[in-house]
Amino acid sequence: MKGIILAGGLGKRLEPLTRITNKHLLPIFDKPMIYYPLLTLIEAGIKDILLVTGGNNAGDFLRLLGNGSEFGLKHLNYTYQKGEGGIAEALRLAKHFAEDEKIIVILGDNILEKGIKKYVNNFKKQGKGAKVLIKKVHDPQRFGVVELNGDKIISIKEKPKKPKSNYIVTGIYMYDSQVFDIIETLKPSGRGELEITDVNNAYTKKSHLTYDILEGWWTDAGTFDSLLKANNLVAKKERQRTT
Repeated sequence: MKGIILAGGLGKRLEPLTRITNKHLLPIFDKPMIYYPLLTLIEAGIKDILLVTGGNNAGDFLRLLGNGSEFGLKHLNYTYQKGEGGIAEALRLAKHFAEDEKIIVILGDNILEKGIKKYVNNFKKQGKGAKVLIKKVHDPQRFGVVELNGDKIISIKEKPKKPKSNYIVTGIYMYDSQVFDIIETLKPSGRGELEITDVNNAYTKKSHLTYDILEGWWTDAGTFDSLLKANNLVAKKERQRTT
């Protein structure tokens, strides 16, 4: 199983911070943001990893992370995304890397309290299809909101004004090789992007999408409020660990 970290985009919601660097290189407590998704994958047993980045600061990732040896990796792969075409557009760049293997995709601004190894193992046993990790939040309208019926996902609605639940899809997705065929069928949304929600709904229509509820706290770091929240949560966790 291979891992893909999506760390492209221009981070316009975090200007002026992102005028001089990529969002995913901003600090979260004592580490650059990109360290957290990278370590999440490594701790889950994923060692073959591709980093998708873009913008004017793409070279800074190479200077920071190198070939991944600092993290116990034999090699760290990189590819470049031009502009902002959406998460699914960024994922499409990983087709050559995936080589028909199962993949786990994590957004570069996702910060978690606990590991995801058990969810990865669940997906390895799943056979075909996809899996998303979901979480109950107080502001679901910011995310892809999940409509559930028992143990099944009925639909996912991207940033709805009136959410049908408080459960949202976190930025952690697991897919079989069908994902790249699905992406090729997508049309840009009203935002002009290829939406990952459309990918997940395609799996839902086939009844091939499963989910696990993520344990522990989770946050993105794409707004000033969530960036501050991520810093505070990680700081508290680290202080508890060292006392």
